Amino acid sequence: MFDDEALLPISALQHYLFCPRQCALIHIERIWAENLFTAEGRVLHAHVHSHESESRPGVRIERSLEIRSLALGIAGQTDVVEFHQDGSILLVEYKRGRPKKNDCDRVQLCAQAMCLEEMLGKQISHGTLFYGKNRHRLNVEFDASLRQLTVSTAARLHELIETGTTPPARYDTMKCPCCSLLDSCLPGISGRQVSVEQYFKRMMQD
Repeated sequence: MFDDEALLPISALQHYLFCPRQCALIHIERIWAENLFTAEGRVLHAHVHSHESESRPGVRIERSLEIRSLALGIAGQTDVVEFHQDGSILLVEYKRGRPKKNDCDRVQLCAQAMCLEEMLGKQISHGTLFYGKNRHRLNVEFDASLRQLTVSTAARLHELIETGTTPPARYDTMKCPCCSLLDSCLPGISGRQVSVEQYFKRMMQD
């Protein structure tokens, strides 16, 4: 079990699965920059969180709930949680883009569910990811494999933060161009294993 002081942001799980180096730049080196994608995401979440809680027939909708898991060592805030009259709970997480090929969004949503389960003592079977780009809802089952991936990702995240070491840069044609930290990360330069001696030798030859 983790202490409150050791809790890491749930969003860091998504950062870690997207790119461990990006995660370290944000959560170890405290580097942040915004681009079009992050700005759109910020505006979308601000809109979601600006709405108050509401009740509809058979369901109570809560927004911006503070959640945590001492078992996983994470804490954060939900977008939307629906408490249904039959006792079921549905988490809804809003994303600006489209469904991703990797599991980073699914793990983030599962982590929120596991936090609520620990806090409320109730089982949550599934949740929903809502993608703003194509107005698409993706249902996510919190099965055993996703839960295990969430647990292992949280453990690897804590290990990364505890070491305090930023992984070396490796350029990825799919991820790097859309990353807001591209100018800080410089994967095209810092990822090359070039010694000072080799650098000056090349400069003299030019």
